[in-house]
Amino acid sequence: MIQTLKQLILKYQELIRYVIVGGITTAVNLGMYMLLTSTFLDPNKGWELQAANVISWIAAVTVAYILNRNVVFRSKNNVVWEMIQFYAARLATLGLEMGMTWFFVTILGWNDRLVKLMVQFVLVISNYLFSKLVIFRDRNKDKNKNLNKNQNKSEEKGEDYKRTEDSA
Repeated sequence: MIQTLKQLILKYQELIRYVIVGGITTAVNLGMYMLLTSTFLDPNKGWELQAANVISWIAAVTVAYILNRNVVFRSKNNVVWEMIQFYAARLATLGLEMGMTWFFVTILGWNDRLVKLMVQFVLVISNYLFSKLVIFRDRNKDKNKNLNKNQNKSEEKGEDYKRTEDSA
């Protein structure tokens, strides 16, 4: 049983780290949002609701980038290009968050804090997919795969050429 658990942890360690970092990021996002809406921004005023979202988003994305790069994906890629991609992907999910928050709070009149919490689940999944498949993928590994493919193709062409010579 313990051995099986260890194997599962090893197999899914990146995902486990992502969930933990996601929890920290979500706590920063929600904590900042609640601080802002409890002190000086009124979530019942549309623009103040969105201002609280944007400010909490900036804090959370900054924490998320640092932790995802260093803890989850342990990236060695170009920091500037990676950061641009990270913030661009997060801008896309910010738009999703703002749209969902606007719809559920402003149009349907749901509780803003409940909606904020519910939307986080959609964002965590979206952000993981962006991070795993695009932003933090190992570019050196991709280069090595391409080199191996090209090398194999060259070797195959050489074999075909050799077979043609031998049959002549």
